[in-house]
Amino acid sequence: QVQLVESGGGLVQPGGSLRLSCAASGSIFRIYYMGWYRQAPGKQRELVASISSGGSRNYADSVKGRFTISEDNAKKTVYLQLNSLKPEATAVYSCIIQGTSRTGGFTSWGPGTQVTVSS
Repeated sequence: QVQLVESGGGLVQPGGSLRLSCAASGSIFRIYYMGWYRQAPGKQRELVASISSGGSRNYADSVKGRFTISEDNAKKTVYLQLNSLKPEATAVYSCIIQGTSRTGGFTSWGPGTQVTVSS
């Protein structure tokens, strides 16, 4: 069973920065997809950023140029650097990793970490 643990959320002022981390544990053979989603109160969950196995990165239009997704395959960790934060970025951020493990294909979600942007 693959489990994800997120860290790095918190309260930050507008214009500030945060770095989110998502570490996977378990018997993982290969990772195909890593991503970050967010859900604000009263809104649907939306994709923030993702990395596919070929290294292709995808970002929501609202975060392009300010957020950066990166990975450390050796550590089975995906990161999200959030810069120039705006109040509308306030949400619960969750990571997702898809790949293969000892028991076959898997899709795992982290429990989520709260990001609050407020003065």
